[in-house]
Amino acid sequence: MFYHLLYPLSKFFTAFNIFRYITFRAAMASLTSLLLGLFIGPYIIRLLKRLNISEDVEKKDSIELKNLHKVKKGTPTMGGIIIVVSTLIPTILWARLDNLYILFGIVVVSWLGVLGYIDDFLKLRYPERHGLKASTKLSGQILLGLILALFFYNVCNVRGLTVPFFKGLIIPLSYGYIFIVILVIIASSNAVNITDGLDGLAIGCIIMAGLAFGGIAYVTGHTQLSSYLKISHIAGSGEIAIFLASLIGASLSFLWFNTYPAQIFMGDTGALAIGGSIGYVACVLRQELLLFLVGGVFVIEAFSVILQVLSFKCTGKRIFLIAPLHHHFELKGMAEPKIVVRFWILAALFALLSLSTLKIR
Repeated sequence: MFYHLLYPLSKFFTAFNIFRYITFRAAMASLTSLLLGLFIGPYIIRLLKRLNISEDVEKKDSIELKNLHKVKKGTPTMGGIIIVVSTLIPTILWARLDNLYILFGIVVVSWLGVLGYIDDFLKLRYPERHGLKASTKLSGQILLGLILALFFYNVCNVRGLTVPFFKGLIIPLSYGYIFIVILVIIASSNAVNITDGLDGLAIGCIIMAGLAFGGIAYVTGHTQLSSYLKISHIAGSGEIAIFLASLIGASLSFLWFNTYPAQIFMGDTGALAIGGSIGYVACVLRQELLLFLVGGVFVIEAFSVILQVLSFKCTGKRIFLIAPLHHHFELKGMAEPKIVVRFWILAALFALLSLSTLKIR
């Protein structure tokens, strides 16, 4: 919005030329989202407490874990509202609203935020139903994925997957690419949801992933830098750096309240929205395969659940004490803050490795 209102004034006052630069607008978007989240956070926490909106943190499948988490009882959930609002408003203020990537980014956050909110609301209103039916939630994710897939396929003419570390190597998929986009949206949103089990864990890893994709978005949208690094230039994708800057600022503000001991949980409202957003960005940047590395922690967490289920069904034995993996370490006696910080470090390493693919090819 500011770009459209103020940049045209650069014809009369050269100082307004600064609104042309993505770096400036990304920095301002991040700062705006951070301050906005810090401002609205206490009000939302008080409101949720007053409405008695708290998550059932009891782990009925593990007495040990239930005892470890009993101190969290009464902590309000649906804190993803802070993330969604603090991402959307700065994006609208600082990004170019004539950019389709930005418009679809707004749709992704809003769509999955609402889907997650409905799921959280039903869990609280009707505890015996455990929220939305899995088929209903999945249908909402598939529909969004299909809309995005048709956009990438028909408007952006994407037909294959770019392979990290290999210059110019693209796996042709034709119509199969539509299925890949749907899968990315489903997997990314649910993987973050699985990881969201300890105070600050998921949101800290999202910040690392956002920083990695933010750097990739900037160079991908920059004509000279993309040419120098010999990567495909995607016109308009640089604006995604502003979208990610807003998400990072919003995540930092939420982490302020979500760090151990958490004052609020994000719930599905936040987990689905931020997870789907990272998946969407991977598709915009043609880095769907790199998402496995950027979101390495989320991949490990999701696979720990899959392996646990398969092992138990096939052999009757469990690989981990409990899944997902972060709870396994809890039962091993590791303190929650130590688990979270070590997973953050791992997420940072994955982010750095992801950025290295820009040069190693």
